[in-house]
Amino acid sequence: MDAYLAIVSRRETRDYAARPLTPESEHRILDAGRMAGSSKNRQAWTFVVIRDDAAIERAAGAVWEASNVRRAAFVVAIVTHGGPGMDAGRAAQNMMLAAWAEGIGSCPNGVADRDGIAALLGLGERDQVATVLSFGYPARRRNPERRSPEEWIARADRRPFDEVVREI
Repeated sequence: MDAYLAIVSRRETRDYAARPLTPESEHRILDAGRMAGSSKNRQAWTFVVIRDDAAIERAAGAVWEASNVRRAAFVVAIVTHGGPGMDAGRAAQNMMLAAWAEGIGSCPNGVADRDGIAALLGLGERDQVATVLSFGYPARRRNPERRSPEEWIARADRRPFDEVVREI
């Protein structure tokens, strides 16, 4: 899929089909995060894949919308180690776009219980969970190529271009 089309057509997916991801897709998603740029190339992150059912349930209880995590086929916590939070966002966006290019949906999940997720993942004092990403094939099939990028943009609930962009 064209990168621009992937960007403008991607939407959060919260309802997943009961279908696992392939190990190759999981690896590509994680590798896309690993390849994200980072401040001073510190790569101050770790991607924790949460697979165990009990751990999934505890992670679900630590995010704002538990069902996103419970129903996902693949769950990844992005942990930062004292580096800029922006770097975690870059890694997360890479992962979600790599997934979408393969027809896999995703949703970033905000952390409601920081102490609970930190205990689950065994984090150190300087570590923090930036987000918990849920991935899975959308329950309802989506075809990004059914619309042009311009059509996707027109349908998006975003502020107008001229309201967001200004020049000086």
